[in-house]
Amino acid sequence: MTVDDWMMQVAGRSGEIFSRHDARMTMGGEPTFVPLVPDGPEWNYSAVGPTKLGYAQAMARHLLARELKGGVDFFCPGKSYPGEVNPRWAIRLLANRDGSPIFRSRSKALPAGKSVAAFRRVLQRELDIEDNWQLLRDPLARTNRVWALVLDEAGGEWKSFAWPSGRHSLSAAAGPAGLRLPLHVLPARAPRRALTVEWRDDRIAIFMPPVLQAPFLDLLDAIERSLFEAGIGRVEMQGYTPADDAGQWIQLGLTADPGVLEVNLPACSDWREYDYWIRTVTGAAEACGLRSWKQLPGSYPEGTGGGNHLLWGGPSVEENPFFSRPGWLASILRYWQRHPALGYLFTGCYVGASSQAPRADESARDRHDLEMAWAFLESLGPGDHREVISETLRHLQTDVTGNSHRSEISLDKFWNVGWPAGTLGLIEFRAIESLPRADWMSAVALLWSTLAAWLLDHPFRKPLRDFTNELHDDYFLPSVLWDDLEIVLNDLQAAGFEFDRSLFRAIWEWKFPVMLDFRSGSARLTVRRAHEGWPLLCETPVDGGTTSRFVDTSMQRLEFRATAEFVAGWELRVANRPLALRKASGDGVLGGLRYRRTNLYPSLHPGLPPQLPLEISLVRGGKAKKFALDAADLAFRSCGTSAAPAPGNPCQIGRRSDLTCDLRIP
Repeated sequence: MTVDDWMMQVAGRSGEIFSRHDARMTMGGEPTFVPLVPDGPEWNYSAVGPTKLGYAQAMARHLLARELKGGVDFFCPGKSYPGEVNPRWAIRLLANRDGSPIFRSRSKALPAGKSVAAFRRVLQRELDIEDNWQLLRDPLARTNRVWALVLDEAGGEWKSFAWPSGRHSLSAAAGPAGLRLPLHVLPARAPRRALTVEWRDDRIAIFMPPVLQAPFLDLLDAIERSLFEAGIGRVEMQGYTPADDAGQWIQLGLTADPGVLEVNLPACSDWREYDYWIRTVTGAAEACGLRSWKQLPGSYPEGTGGGNHLLWGGPSVEENPFFSRPGWLASILRYWQRHPALGYLFTGCYVGASSQAPRADESARDRHDLEMAWAFLESLGPGDHREVISETLRHLQTDVTGNSHRSEISLDKFWNVGWPAGTLGLIEFRAIESLPRADWMSAVALLWSTLAAWLLDHPFRKPLRDFTNELHDDYFLPSVLWDDLEIVLNDLQAAGFEFDRSLFRAIWEWKFPVMLDFRSGSARLTVRRAHEGWPLLCETPVDGGTTSRFVDTSMQRLEFRATAEFVAGWELRVANRPLALRKASGDGVLGGLRYRRTNLYPSLHPGLPPQLPLEISLVRGGKAKKFALDAADLAFRSCGTSAAPAPGNPCQIGRRSDLTCDLRIP
């Protein structure tokens, strides 16, 4: 059976359950991409930069020429964030679901612009409005020609409004002319929105004002006819795109996010549609010189760092399947809490309370608060419970600072009436990183949707698990996470869902690379990179007179897994200190080791130096086979064999129950 075959079978069985319960759950995604060589702040920590927009525009052209033929792309104002001077940008692509063109003029081979004046006259006639175009001065580019037309629409009829007499100028802020209009000078009776036409560098840009879908399409149609009659062939569309109230569009977004280009997939009616789009956008990204993973010099292959968040919702807000099924949502939260693999295995290499997607039990003040909240949701009867679900969960599904967006399962877009775009009925799974293959990312989404279907059919009511120290000790090790994922897959197999585990094993192998694989007969020792937690540091002054909270990234964790034959015949030492493996695992034993890789400022314990090169000695019969890891190494290198010196103090654990030793402890 091929990968596609088993995926389709599992998806079909899940779809039958959703259909039987009349639960129309949609799926969305936010895969992220970086160039092959991600140089510069924009591909590491800044949202915008000199090359990111060019990549987004190339990707938009690729999609419009293939999967979204007849569509149109808009350069739009993006989100504003504290500490950032200007809003981020976004490119939004719109295409009709029935395949009919939404904006024909972009695809016609028309001559260069004859006259912007002709376009303005024709559009005025098409809308049947008065000539109230206003020429505006651009302080950033004196040769720019910018005209603005204040518009309003009611009952299918358009009306324009006159500007006050005198010369008016755009603001000196960065961005398109449509975002820099002097709307404050308009009289009180005039609406604060305008269509803007900008002629710059032999191109025309048209900025659409914020209007609802029906007038938006009417205005877009009038613009198309006016461009054609005026002989203007190349135009950049900008501005605000409305909500798809009629459900007739495919909408896809390309947005600037810190360190990555983020793609907002169309809302998908099921996993099959999600699978199509994750493969489509990954192919488009690769065709434009981007990829869904990176490898910095001297580092391991990893995701982009921007995530690949998965979103659940409904076909519309009123058809949201979770509003009337709070017990279903509680089952999902309970099951995820009991299986750390779902929060740790598919995310980045740094997890825990200070990560980008902490678990609820890593942030909640008291685990019993979670139990009471979820039990309350399970007690609710029939009806629409969107508000009480949100108010019950949004103070618990947060990070340690109370940020409801930074949570493994975030509900800040569910029904948060105090937050922009917070009432969309969306549940966002943030502990999912981008992966180097589209079918891998699709398989993770299929696992998530299958669990949703199974938990809808079989409510999960087991109490929360108190992991104590295990959560940040055992479950940071790859083998423990794999064993937990096996339990999840076994649960689904018992319910009739047959997943190909080799695909998930391949993901696991990529996420946790082998750094040493020693074999001698049946004796084997395997060392892998493991997860680590980021301790949150205190406020630190930064440039500009503000403060920031850093995390200490100086530590790295390794997993050591050995067969019984290795344990019987060899002694394992790290930095000449014996390392004991404590946990039984399959055919052998397992243990972990933390060591200090860097001591960059700021960090905990600044007086402790890095513990590199890190040396492993495998001792037998008075001889030691030695392996070393230096800062530039991705794996341990062999250093030959020598006489074994007397061993130093054994590696120490911080707590009696710990599985992982800490090399910093003398």
